[in-house]
Amino acid sequence: MMAEYKKPLPVLEELSGEFYGWCKKGQLRFQRCSDCGAWRHMPREMCPECGSTTWDWQASSGRGKVFTWTVAERPLHPGFADAAPYAPVVVEMEEGVRVLTEIVDCAPADLKIDMPVEVVFEDATEEVTLPKFRSV
Repeated sequence: MMAEYKKPLPVLEELSGEFYGWCKKGQLRFQRCSDCGAWRHMPREMCPECGSTTWDWQASSGRGKVFTWTVAERPLHPGFADAAPYAPVVVEMEEGVRVLTEIVDCAPADLKIDMPVEVVFEDATEEVTLPKFRSV
């Protein structure tokens, strides 16, 4: 039996639901434009580079680097009360997209710009698997 997950969870609808559906399968995938080849995240119907509506989900390498972060000393949501202090981190993936996430094996004080990381998946609930990252 899974422990109760108290933090907010993504809504599994439309393109967001598709993204998290891949995560549930242990695959990190992002949309890639079929016309110009641009990667994108957050999922959306139209390519921000060329305006095309033709795309597919392509596998990510799962590797990236820490782009930036902030340290939350006081939680703004009760679900994060036991996690404080915690660091929401933006990871820049090898594909060029950026993901807001969590580094699972690194205290906020040990984070470094350009620190290499790789994806790991956490089953938050039976329905939702979250992509998180660990240092490499």
